[in-house]
Amino acid sequence: MSKDDLKDRATALLEQAGIHLDGTAPTDLRVHDDRLYTRVFAHGSLGLGEAYMDGWWDADDLPGLCTRLLTAGLDQELKTLDTLLAHLKARFINLQRGERAFEIGKAHYDLGNDLFHAMLGKRMVYSCGYWARADNLDDAQTAKLDLVCRKLQLKTGQRVLDIGCGWGEALKYAAEHYGIEGVGITVSQEQADYARELCAGLPIEIRLQDYRDVNDKFDAVYSIGMFEHVGGKNYRTYFETVRRCLQDDGLSLLHCIGSNSGPAQTDPWIEKYIFPNSMIPAASQLAAALEDLFVVEDWHNFGADYDRTLTAWRANVEAAWHTLPGSYDERFRRMWRYYLAVSAAVFRSRRDQLWQITLNPRGVPGGYRVPR
Repeated sequence: MSKDDLKDRATALLEQAGIHLDGTAPTDLRVHDDRLYTRVFAHGSLGLGEAYMDGWWDADDLPGLCTRLLTAGLDQELKTLDTLLAHLKARFINLQRGERAFEIGKAHYDLGNDLFHAMLGKRMVYSCGYWARADNLDDAQTAKLDLVCRKLQLKTGQRVLDIGCGWGEALKYAAEHYGIEGVGITVSQEQADYARELCAGLPIEIRLQDYRDVNDKFDAVYSIGMFEHVGGKNYRTYFETVRRCLQDDGLSLLHCIGSNSGPAQTDPWIEKYIFPNSMIPAASQLAAALEDLFVVEDWHNFGADYDRTLTAWRANVEAAWHTLPGSYDERFRRMWRYYLAVSAAVFRSRRDQLWQITLNPRGVPGGYRVPR
């Protein structure tokens, strides 16, 4: 097809989503390089994201534009070989086993604590906040941490495991407010070093360790924003590990993004630039992996809150960008801006959800009363 034919095709597709090329609305797409059309039709979402990183197009309301694209299902019109390869790779190769389990730490979470400090607010909590009664990011993150503690029914003196402990904020909160002692594991050296310093003086041990290698017993086990890196081939192993480490009467909580779609719908741009070897679980995968291991006491969805969380993160980064080192160049800035915008759009369009699933090995006697 000629360049004009590709432009006409792009115009027709975008109009289905109420987006116009070089229009005046905030969600309209302004083209700076006509090579955009060839790149997008050849490489789909990967081409669209890379073209944004390279400055080939812009929009005043980038999350709004992306929300329109997803709501109209235009990403389904742009499936290419890149999409197929990402899907097959995620489905048939165990990308999260052995040394590969540590790749996400090096590629993403070790980017620099300065970047995450700028983005995440008062608490270094890199997961969805709970906005039910909060009107700012810091309060939403505190509410989320307290919600997890209340769902787990934590009590003074209990021993708690945090799988994928991040920078240690959740364990610190639980120790200070609920009197627990804990173990946190992470595959990021940067996070481990930070968490040890943050939790100094508290009865908390931070380990650089794969979850499969934990053999201790705990009164409660939780994971916040880590399960997206486990991979479909390892879901059963993950829950078997939790069951092995959890006392028979203990509670476990899984806080993770969940997909409305089937398994292994990996986006090639996210896979290449943001979260290598990652996968969003489908409900069907979780249900199968939990069979004969746990009673599901509660399955709580507050996915719309992730839009507000991501919007707050993006505002923080933009406001603090001038304070960050020059090693974060303009292409990285556009990559990060696009990542946060697309992610907000995914939740604003309700494509993905945020699940908190509370589990007990045998079922809570008399039933589990759900705190909200």
